[in-house]
Amino acid sequence: MTTWRPHPHIRVVAIGLHWREGRLLAAEVRDDAGRFKGVRPLGGEIEFGESWRAGLIREFNEELGIDVAIIGEPIMMENIFVHEGSTGHEVMFIAGVALPDGAFSGQKRIDFREDNGEQIVARWFDLADLDVEGGPSLYPAGLKDVLLGPKNRSS
Repeated sequence: MTTWRPHPHIRVVAIGLHWREGRLLAAEVRDDAGRFKGVRPLGGEIEFGESWRAGLIREFNEELGIDVAIIGEPIMMENIFVHEGSTGHEVMFIAGVALPDGAFSGQKRIDFREDNGEQIVARWFDLADLDVEGGPSLYPAGLKDVLLGPKNRSS
C-alpha cells in the first residue's frame, strides 16, 4: 500500500462531480492501515500554465481513459485539512462533468491506478450515506453542505 501525505505547499486542484441516479461518483479514501474512511470526487492537481477546465478534463482522461464534458461554472472551495498528522492546503475548482454516453454503464465500481501506482476504487455514493455517524466522510469537508444547496445538485 502506498503511504500518501499532503504536499507541503498550496495546491490548486480541479475535481469533477458526476451524478448517476442521484448518486455521486467518488474515489475511496483510505488511512495508512488500509481502512476505508471516506470518499472524494475524482480529479487532481492543475499543472502550471493549465486552466482548471483543461486540468479537469486531463485528470479524467488519465484516471479513467475518457473525455468528459464540463457542465456549468465551478464552485470554489479552500480546503485546509489534516491527513495522518500532516496538514494539506488546496484551492479547489469543483464542477459538474458529463461522462460520454454509455461510459461505465452497468458498472457499480471503477478500478484505476494513480500515477504513483496506487490502486483506486471509485463508486457512486448517495449523499445521505456520507458525513453521518458511522458512515464515511465526503472530502473535502463541507462539500456535502455545498452540494445540498438548491442550485448545485443535478441528476
